[in-house]
Amino acid sequence: MSEQGGTRRLAGGKYELLEFVGQGGMAEVWRALMHGAAGFNRPVAIKRILPTLSAVPDFVAMFVEEARVGSQLLHPNIAQVYDFDQERGEYFLVLEWIEGLDLRRYLSTYSELGQRSPWPLVAAIAVETLRGLGAAHERIDLQGRRSPVIHRDVTPQNILISTNGIAKLTDFGLARAMDRARITSPGVVKGKLAYLAPELTRGEPPSVESDIFSLGVVLWEALAGRLLYEGPTDVDVFERARAADVPPLGEIRDDLPDPLVAAVVRALAPRAEERFSSAREFLRAITRVLREHHQSTDAYALSQSIFEARCILGMPPPSIATPPSVTITIEEARAVPPTPPEALGDDDLLEA
Repeated sequence: MSEQGGTRRLAGGKYELLEFVGQGGMAEVWRALMHGAAGFNRPVAIKRILPTLSAVPDFVAMFVEEARVGSQLLHPNIAQVYDFDQERGEYFLVLEWIEGLDLRRYLSTYSELGQRSPWPLVAAIAVETLRGLGAAHERIDLQGRRSPVIHRDVTPQNILISTNGIAKLTDFGLARAMDRARITSPGVVKGKLAYLAPELTRGEPPSVESDIFSLGVVLWEALAGRLLYEGPTDVDVFERARAADVPPLGEIRDDLPDPLVAAVVRALAPRAEERFSSAREFLRAITRVLREHHQSTDAYALSQSIFEARCILGMPPPSIATPPSVTITIEEARAVPPTPPEALGDDDLLEA
């Protein structure tokens, strides 16, 4: 990484690191600018493998796999991979920068206010997430063969909602393309414990149905307003996940349509064969619920909700150049709504 004029740059100055975003188990993420000719630039996310892991072959192979698989998943509801490069022997990914909130932070604003999450918007987020998940599951490789990608880490942190009201699934770092099974070591359970399908806790291979179960956990928590599996230790959480111990959602929240509750219950069936057989089938079940209710769930409605949630969290208006110290009130946010995006309307959103 070079220093130019006090800034941190990669790839000969093409990528300028602006702000450290966070660190996971194998990589760190930065908000950055990609520079081009004649003053061109665009916001991007830079994901770099941690220096302590850059000499570990298994982690490097997994990171390279993420780049390879991610570059082939082209869909509006999947965060896109723009580039893959290295600097002084350390690999980094260049990803689509999504200005907005992850689902966990978005939902936290309702908990902070003591309110229930708006189930129609949660359902709309699920629809778009399922579109992205379905695209990965139904992937066709460059030879024209079906080559599914199982995400294996569908969690609230990996569902991003942009300020223009579009939900995107991100972080295929734990994904396993069916043609690259060698990346996974036998007996290793990957993914966050609280979102594991029960069969994964028994060492069975990940599948379309295990991803569906994980999204079912995400939806259960989003609607219930609390974690599904809790315990004092990881072992306790693991055992609850293995038992698929799911309290009745309808008893926790009485304003939910019965078909929506039924869809979540089916996604969380302990046996894989009892769940939805595809993301597309799960999506259709949720869209049928939304068609029977007339609250707006288009991109503009979700955009407005994200805009207000960012204000509650004290975040600045969305702008790559906005200093972090700038904040506005919720009242000011509501008085100046975001420009309606030229994106999905109600009919588009509900089209399975």
